[in-house]
Amino acid sequence: MIYTVTLNPSIDYTVRLDSFIPGITNRTICEEYHIGGKGINVSCILSELGIENKAIGFTAGFTGKAIEDDLHLKGIQTDFIRLKDGISRINIKLKAKEESEINCQGPNISEEEFETLLKKTDMIEDGDTIVIAGSIPNTLPPNSYEKILKRLEGRNVRIVIDATKKLLTDSLKYRPFLIKPNKQELSEIFNTDIKSNSDIEKYVCELKRMGARNVIVSLGSDGAVLFDETGHKYKSGVIDKKVISTVGSGDSMVAGFIAGYEQTNDYSYAFMLGTACGNATAFSRGLATREKINEILNLLNSK
Repeated sequence: MIYTVTLNPSIDYTVRLDSFIPGITNRTICEEYHIGGKGINVSCILSELGIENKAIGFTAGFTGKAIEDDLHLKGIQTDFIRLKDGISRINIKLKAKEESEINCQGPNISEEEFETLLKKTDMIEDGDTIVIAGSIPNTLPPNSYEKILKRLEGRNVRIVIDATKKLLTDSLKYRPFLIKPNKQELSEIFNTDIKSNSDIEKYVCELKRMGARNVIVSLGSDGAVLFDETGHKYKSGVIDKKVISTVGSGDSMVAGFIAGYEQTNDYSYAFMLGTACGNATAFSRGLATREKINEILNLLNSK
């Protein structure tokens, strides 16, 4: 089983306008709602690929119920902890001539409620995969990821971490199966300006020395590169199509990689499927569908 952990899920409310003028009433030309949160995005793409998974984390209020209902409609199993107070956050994505975002804080999570989450991870067994993705809500301690990973010690569980800065590096001692920093995040981790491919390889080697088994580095318009645990390196380019939105593209790549490896135990195929999923979401409104993923996968196979 694959488990995804989203500590602070959301409903992303996207509004599109011809232009936005502060201080007056603006009229939208369309609105969209999508459930959000990095782990939830991974669950949604896994489901599109026919991979059974379960989403866990925290939800609260009427928005939390809407998040769970949406996941159930997609056929995704959930085991969220319902918080006593507050509501799951609504993030606002404002798209006009310029794009702006307002990300909310989310509900308060008590120490007792977090302990309940830790106990839920006891159901994770040898051979399972856990994906821990996204930021930690400010009501939880900064070592919350480490507490989850400490709880998993002694079990043969594939760990996938999609986080940034210290949150990522503090997790490396638990030997995660996969991490996916982008080029900018790699620069921030090592407090340096990464300029060349050799720089990327140098610092990926350092991440692997610190414990990471497989590392994908997103390169934006230059594609991505995978450094696998056997010493092989794979490079992917980009598909020449119009990008609609990159939101969720990285999460889709993670999901595709996990699914591909789950199906074949082959890193080359896993990376290709991850690339297809990431690109397919970039060319979609919202997350990619299975149809779109297959379309992009066929394009990659024909190259």
